Amino acid sequence: SGIQDPGLLPPTSPGTGKNCGSQNMGSPSYGSTEDIPDCENPEDTRERNDPNSGIPEDPGQLMAAYEGTAMGHQVPQFGWRICLAHEFLEKRKPFHANNVSMSNLVKHLGMGVRYLKWWYQKTQVEKKTPFIDMFNCLPLRQIYGCPLGGIGGGTITRGWRGQFCRWQLNPGIYQHRTVMADQFTVCLRREGQTVYQQVLSLERPNVLRSWNWGLCGFFAFYHALYPRAWTVYQLPGQRVTLTCRQITPILPHDYQDSSLPVGVFVWDVENTGDEDLEVSIMFSMRNGLGDGHDGPGGLWNEPFCVEHDGEAVQGLLLHHPNPPNPYTMAVAARLSANTTVTHITAFDPDGTGQKVWRDLLLDGQLDSPSGPSPPTQKGQGIGGAVCAGAHLPRRGRCQLEFALAWDMPKILFGARGHAHYRRYTRFFGQEGNAAPALCHYALTQYRSWEERIAAWQNPVLEDRSLPAWYKSALFNELYFLADGGTVWLEVTEETTIEEFDGMMSQLRPTLQEYGRFAYLEGQEYHMYNTYDVHFYASFALIMLWPKLELSLQYDMAVATLSEDLTRQKYLMSGVVAPVKKKNVIPHDVGDPDDEPWLRINAYLIHDTADWKDLNLKFVLQIYRDFYLTGNESFLRDMWPVCQAVMESEMKIIPMWVGAYCGGLWLAAVAVMVQMAAMCGTQDVQEKFLSILSRGREAYERLLWNGRYYNYDSSSQPQSRIIMSDQCAGQWFLKACGLGKGDTEVFPTPHVIRALQTIFEVNVQGFAGGAMGAVNGMQPDGVPDTSSVQSDEVWVGVVYGLAATMIQEGLIEEGFLTAEGCYRTVWERLGMAFQTPEAYCQRRVFRSLAYMRPLSIWAMQLALQQHGRAPGQGMGLTAGQKSAPAVELNAKSKARADLGQKGLLDTI
Repeated sequence: SGIQDPGLLPPTSPGTGKNCGSQNMGSPSYGSTEDIPDCENPEDTRERNDPNSGIPEDPGQLMAAYEGTAMGHQVPQFGWRICLAHEFLEKRKPFHANNVSMSNLVKHLGMGVRYLKWWYQKTQVEKKTPFIDMFNCLPLRQIYGCPLGGIGGGTITRGWRGQFCRWQLNPGIYQHRTVMADQFTVCLRREGQTVYQQVLSLERPNVLRSWNWGLCGFFAFYHALYPRAWTVYQLPGQRVTLTCRQITPILPHDYQDSSLPVGVFVWDVENTGDEDLEVSIMFSMRNGLGDGHDGPGGLWNEPFCVEHDGEAVQGLLLHHPNPPNPYTMAVAARLSANTTVTHITAFDPDGTGQKVWRDLLLDGQLDSPSGPSPPTQKGQGIGGAVCAGAHLPRRGRCQLEFALAWDMPKILFGARGHAHYRRYTRFFGQEGNAAPALCHYALTQYRSWEERIAAWQNPVLEDRSLPAWYKSALFNELYFLADGGTVWLEVTEETTIEEFDGMMSQLRPTLQEYGRFAYLEGQEYHMYNTYDVHFYASFALIMLWPKLELSLQYDMAVATLSEDLTRQKYLMSGVVAPVKKKNVIPHDVGDPDDEPWLRINAYLIHDTADWKDLNLKFVLQIYRDFYLTGNESFLRDMWPVCQAVMESEMKIIPMWVGAYCGGLWLAAVAVMVQMAAMCGTQDVQEKFLSILSRGREAYERLLWNGRYYNYDSSSQPQSRIIMSDQCAGQWFLKACGLGKGDTEVFPTPHVIRALQTIFEVNVQGFAGGAMGAVNGMQPDGVPDTSSVQSDEVWVGVVYGLAATMIQEGLIEEGFLTAEGCYRTVWERLGMAFQTPEAYCQRRVFRSLAYMRPLSIWAMQLALQQHGRAPGQGMGLTAGQKSAPAVELNAKSKARADLGQKGLLDTI
């Protein structure tokens, strides 16, 4: 080309700001970083402290390092925003055995020995992944951003600094690996000469060393409002601003496009200078992750072009045919009259990258060879790249559009038994050749997706009564519905549910129409649809994809009526007992490393057949789901199952009653009365009215102490502990439209006083009121340490507690309680898009990327029911249909023969 090739040289000249290094590829002729003050965007010079400037609040100082002036193209005001140069000061460690007190170590010594033996057998002999690996907890990496991919087709997380770093393509199995070849690179040309070429990454890896790495993060920021994200790059010395908008089709009440394994990147390029430019964006991608699955070889790439309805898309297919779950990745760009699209079919992602770098540097395009690449040899890596370019006039803007899609239509879980097809194959076929069509569809439909996302989110974002942090938390916590190891599978005629068809008329139609849905308890806790945690998280599902919630409930009902008498040793007690007893709710529907739905109850620390809460949580969720959907067929199908699990529940005879499970019991009995009336079973209605009448009196007499409900009615020292979740039964009753007036179960003054006490002691009395509600507090204001988890803050429980406060009119207290969790997780600890189950006041956290924090949607439901938030499109179903509530306060004259002593009869 007759020009120097500084892109092959390491940066040599100093940068501006905080020691950024050179941003001009080693030569002043490519744009000097000393020109920074001259590259303001005249449209974005508003004062940052102007409340009407559209610049979000930043109490966490996540944007303090930002030295740029550009605010990007159409970046929204609300969301989670962070400068790419930000460093989180606090570095926490995962919870380990050395964090357990000596008394608790002694208490759990037997369990520890049994777990070690089991863990060794599982990992070293069977070569499988434990459902919970206590010896290999995930370390905290403060890097994650919005995941790509719809619900149930696998996800790829792009970090807030631009790295592709968390992969869940095989169902439920995560690989935390930053793949260096997966990058966006910008090339700017003036008057036929390349003046700037930069990988848009802060990394400085030991591969692809011919590329110009080390972007200055002080002039770039990231903004997340799931399912979209924006990254703004102000290019030093170029008077050019790039805004990359990332879009995933997460669309409430949509059961087609929401399943698609795709993501779209729209690059808006703004030129505030006085010279025309040619701009190119190169999207490079490695075939595979560079790990053991790539080692056998046989990977190959090929170009493709799809033209349909006047729209053309060009790109590369990256074929990864290796077992157990072969797939094809597609990288593509939209071709138009104003853009050029070129490609390089293959390059070595482990080499210097010199060839592809020089190719782009020469003319802002790639060579575009025809035909496929040869298959890789054993141990050989392969990457490919697609480049889109356009003319960028002075003081003008252009747009370049890319898509990333992956087609893994058929999956095997870890046991490699049954083959399953993903939901999206209903619309794009099962043959494994859908990646080009997925790219074309994404690039022609994303504008429609964005319109629907905006229509869904704007009522919340534009509500001035809602705090800014809440708007970020509400939408960004939804990441877990797609990135919770989630699967959404087709149900075939062969699925073995025939024996239950007669009992549940809508079982097969629901599963066949809407598929089968499952998500993990957490990315570290490998159990699908863990039901005691889904109790909290389910608010997001029932409000946004109610058909998936009903499908999950049908699956749970089938599992409840089934049994597995295989005997196994439970690790906590050492007792040998059946895997699953009939007519009790299972803990989960299985492990992705085994065969979910076929072998349920992967959890084997406790025998959960005797857990008091699971059956109650099923009954409560069934009624809530009916209440919010108005689906009477669903209620009638579930009524016999509810009766069966409540009969099982009555066989659990406690020595004392606790505020949590006792409250859930009373709430479940109350909704059984309502369901019995709906289903026309008067004898059952009178039976549960009688239980409720006696139970309410006993609960108040034994637990209410004038300020709150005691932890339990025993004589143990911890019986007076103030439990943050003591009002969970009332929470669900209010969510069901009950719990007040004629349907009151817990006296409203007692509920409000208990919530005020929790706020005063567990929230404001803990960590200065800035970290949410600790699980347990002693009456003197000292966190309880009588159990391993009592001095933890459980984020999802706190969101549920906040919802309860809002239901009872304690709106300010509710927001302040929940805000502590958001500020701690997202702003202080760097746990964005990996909200943990728990953290302590200092040092440790437990179980990153957990299901329960989806309960923040219970806050939204409470606001809607309280008239403080818009309901359209946010979960409340129009035309909600339910019978008038049965009065619960009148004493029932009916006396029922319960057959077995119930929980409250014992009292």
